[in-house]
Amino acid sequence: MLAMRVAFVGLGTMGYPMAGHLLASGFEVCVYNRSADKSERWLAEHPRGEIANTPREAAMNADVVLSCVGNDDDVRSVYYGDDGIFADLNRGAICVDHTTASASLAKELAAAAKQLDCGFLDGPVSGGEAGAINGVLTVMMGGEQVHFDKVEPVLKAFSKAVTLVGEHGAGQVCKMANQLCIAGVLQGLSEGLKLAQSAGLDIETVQAVLKHGAAGSWQLENRALTMAKGEFDFGFAIDWMRKDLSICFEQAVQLNVELPLAKQVDQRYAQLQERGFSRSDTSVLIKQFDQDQHA
Repeated sequence: MLAMRVAFVGLGTMGYPMAGHLLASGFEVCVYNRSADKSERWLAEHPRGEIANTPREAAMNADVVLSCVGNDDDVRSVYYGDDGIFADLNRGAICVDHTTASASLAKELAAAAKQLDCGFLDGPVSGGEAGAINGVLTVMMGGEQVHFDKVEPVLKAFSKAVTLVGEHGAGQVCKMANQLCIAGVLQGLSEGLKLAQSAGLDIETVQAVLKHGAAGSWQLENRALTMAKGEFDFGFAIDWMRKDLSICFEQAVQLNVELPLAKQVDQRYAQLQERGFSRSDTSVLIKQFDQDQHA
């Protein structure tokens, strides 16, 4: 297994450390990034790795190809075309897209890979930048069991949990559910903290009490204190969250499902974007209650 050759396409906030964990686990790793300077920096930090000039070059000799880019269009741009992953892929290679994208795109790419006698799985991740850096991401997968079994040991290099949820596209739908839950929890946490602050309670004490009860959550444990202090310069930006929520809304229309709370939170995020918080962590949602809306 350690002799497997892995390509990683996309060295963003998540992909950069994920690729590093693969190399540290003993895999042969070749990376590609649209901005070449990012690839050069990664190579300087990981001199045993390799860099490629195109997605095709990175993937051409790989047993497993992993991608993590921005959105559906970005995914298509690295998989298709003369310089794309599919252009010169070894027969039997397996591709895993870690981008949070649409379920329909996952099914499309799976069909394209099958025509090449290759495998494909959609594998969006949860855990944020810290999870990627610490190698403890959660990966939710969609695809065939036979392909999952082959790539699971590879993905464990940067994950604490890798689960096959269902057929192609199921991983993406599971990630949608994940983002909807986060949006709801953050809205509730924002309201709870605002009430506690307004009553003069010590938020550190409140957090210490609530985390042991039914209100306990990752957001409460990791974001309550920074929210109370007004610190948001880290983590998962609301620009990215709104992109993810838009995917949820599109899927909900197809399934005839109502998402009233998520739509409310999305509107609040849109207002915060207008106030200059586009790159702030999603926990900036608490600033919806500012008395001075221009603060």
